Amino acid sequence: MSYRTPHKPHIWLIGFGMADFLPTILNNYADKADIKTLSPLFEKAEAVARGLVAAGEADVFIAAGANGAFLHEHLEAPLVQVRVSGFDILHALQKARQAADRVAVFSYGNIRQELEEVKALLNVTVEQVYYRDREDAAIRIRDLAANGIRVVVGSGMVCELARGAGMKSVYLYSEDAVSRALEDALDIARLTKLEQARQAWLDASMRSLEEAVVAVDDGGRIRSINPACARLIGISAPWGVGQTLAELAPAFSLDDVLRTAKPQTDIILPHGGRLWLVNKNPIMEGETCTGAVLTAREADAIQRADRHLRARSRTGQFTARHSLDDIRGNSPHIRQMVTAARHYANVDATVLISGETGTGKELVAQGIHNASGRRDGPFVAINCAAMAESLLESELYGYEEGAFTGARKGGKSGLIEAAHTGTLFLDEIGDLPPTLQAKLLRVIQEREVLRVGATEPTPVDIRIVAASHRDLRHETDAGRFRLDLYYRLHILTLRLPSLRERQQDVPALAEHFAAAALHRLGAPGKAPLLLNQLLPALTDYAWPGNVRELENLVERAAVFIAALPAKDLNQAALATIAPELFERGTAEPSLHDTGKRAEQKRLHAVLTECGGDRREAARRLGISRTTLWRRLGKG
Repeated sequence: MSYRTPHKPHIWLIGFGMADFLPTILNNYADKADIKTLSPLFEKAEAVARGLVAAGEADVFIAAGANGAFLHEHLEAPLVQVRVSGFDILHALQKARQAADRVAVFSYGNIRQELEEVKALLNVTVEQVYYRDREDAAIRIRDLAANGIRVVVGSGMVCELARGAGMKSVYLYSEDAVSRALEDALDIARLTKLEQARQAWLDASMRSLEEAVVAVDDGGRIRSINPACARLIGISAPWGVGQTLAELAPAFSLDDVLRTAKPQTDIILPHGGRLWLVNKNPIMEGETCTGAVLTAREADAIQRADRHLRARSRTGQFTARHSLDDIRGNSPHIRQMVTAARHYANVDATVLISGETGTGKELVAQGIHNASGRRDGPFVAINCAAMAESLLESELYGYEEGAFTGARKGGKSGLIEAAHTGTLFLDEIGDLPPTLQAKLLRVIQEREVLRVGATEPTPVDIRIVAASHRDLRHETDAGRFRLDLYYRLHILTLRLPSLRERQQDVPALAEHFAAAALHRLGAPGKAPLLLNQLLPALTDYAWPGNVRELENLVERAAVFIAALPAKDLNQAALATIAPELFERGTAEPSLHDTGKRAEQKRLHAVLTECGGDRREAARRLGISRTTLWRRLGKG
């Protein structure tokens, strides 16, 4: 019989054919579950139950006695065993006492305690009989009949055997006992449905992953596996659930992780010749390892992803790598500048850094950023002189979709927006085209960006640090730089001294650059020898290219020195590497050389006065920029 309702748990009662109260129970639970009865017992019941589970037509089984114990041991499905209570025994013995004074009670488990408690209440002789299976029960019933026992209390199977032997029988299990078992079965069914829903969600999530993923229980049996992992192992994902991973794919075994409860990372080369990066992690419940999970990704895919990320990222642009502690030197000029920079880092006002090319303006800007409260935000550096004017506006401010031919679908945010919550460093601000100076002024004043083609501005929270080798005040007088923008930038100012003004710092800088260069070249021991030969010439040089020129020259010397034997390190060798440092000829300089040096000194002095602006220096000297360049030794 069955009472089927869609979407309700499927519960099967096995071996309850003798229960005269069963129709009442089924009616009482018709709105809660689809309940059916199953007559076969033991091995036959197991076979039928397995088929029902495979077909998805069973959620929970209920059985009693020896049959329940057998199915509990052999059937891998939720099973509730009906438990005998003292009330059940009392009720059954009362009915049996009405038929005879001697009663045999059959039980698969031990009910001696409950039986002893109720015997004292009844004037009846009770013999407790234990049995293992149907054949054993049949033999004992025949023995009891031969000994004059006329009434038997037991399960449905026992009652059926007693009736076949001409004896009276009383069903041991009460309606309440079966109802309690049904309540337990309903709870199990609800929990099973929840677990199935969670498993379905997990399986759907795992199917969407490109990585191969498999999870096992504490016995190494597969509990979840996604299609990518099934293909890697060479199995069907549904078939693999319940199988032992170590047997299917020894290379991917999680047995070591289950044993040690410690994560592992391996490089595996399974059949197919492709490398896989494998991560193995234990699944812990408190202090107990209850399973493990493996994720595997093909090494080629990782490398492709890495190349893709590197291609998309702007290497180093959004990160400030240097701090103010990286600024080398102890001259008064440099100490005063660093002290001022530390003070400026504590406020959020705009900073304008001036100084010749090569004096380290970006290094100072990065140091201010890393010493400020915005250190965890981005540091976006833009060289206004290095970018074509046609591209500068869209790169700085971004654009909306369709703003111009070739605009990316969906538009693009600009570098100013990328600096949100951080620092925007505008290097060589003096070279910013006049058409963009007005837009930058609005950014500084309103702290908002209007993308190309947009009608609504985007708010930005940025700190601006600008730098220029030009004299911006002179540029405003010449009409090449907006005066209002100059005053917006000219709030906190830093002037970086040229290397000529801090000659005493040359040895410390040279030592730092030499040590770093020779370390990279694998010859750190040659640093003292190199410095001994270089320092006398370094301190007498004018350094028109400032710190950058010093670093490049030391790097160049280090490359050659790293390959030379120590005995060959001398000024003659260095003179071929850095001829600008070493004078040739007699000890007494010629008149020509003396005049040349005087001219060089004059050129450098004017160039310094002009803040490194060669155009203005040439104008003051009354020569062309080409002539200036040549006389400085650059031509």
